[in-house]
Amino acid sequence: MTPEALAAIHARCFDDTPRPWSGDEFAALLALETTLLAARVGGFALGRVAGPETELMTLAVLPEMRRQGLARTLLADFEAEARMRGAEEAFLEVAETNAVARALYGGAGYVSAGFRRDYYSARASVRVGALVLRKPLAPKPGDGGGFSR
Repeated sequence: MTPEALAAIHARCFDDTPRPWSGDEFAALLALETTLLAARVGGFALGRVAGPETELMTLAVLPEMRRQGLARTLLADFEAEARMRGAEEAFLEVAETNAVARALYGGAGYVSAGFRRDYYSARASVRVGALVLRKPLAPKPGDGGGFSR
């Protein structure tokens, strides 16, 4: 998936919190060896691995593709690739106001690890806090699928 395609999906998924990322921002991330991209038709999960940790930076699913299990699949793909690259634990931030994403991550085994006050900028200079979530990633031999770099 090209940086421009990622930016187009991201723009359709996020208009406020968090703000959509540009093609240049995606290109810069994809140029790094530590970046993970799990992509399927209609969405993607992007993050990075640093030693025994991985950080999910964004997960985006087109509105018309939601409620079909794609976000769960992308999250599982991302975690599997992170495990293959040596990650033992995953972290992410999610807007405290994003109940749908919070339910997704909770259902996938993520638990609270902290809170970042005023983490996201929202409309009209309103700030939104972020929950920091974590999940241990137990190694699973043979995991993988749905990845590109």
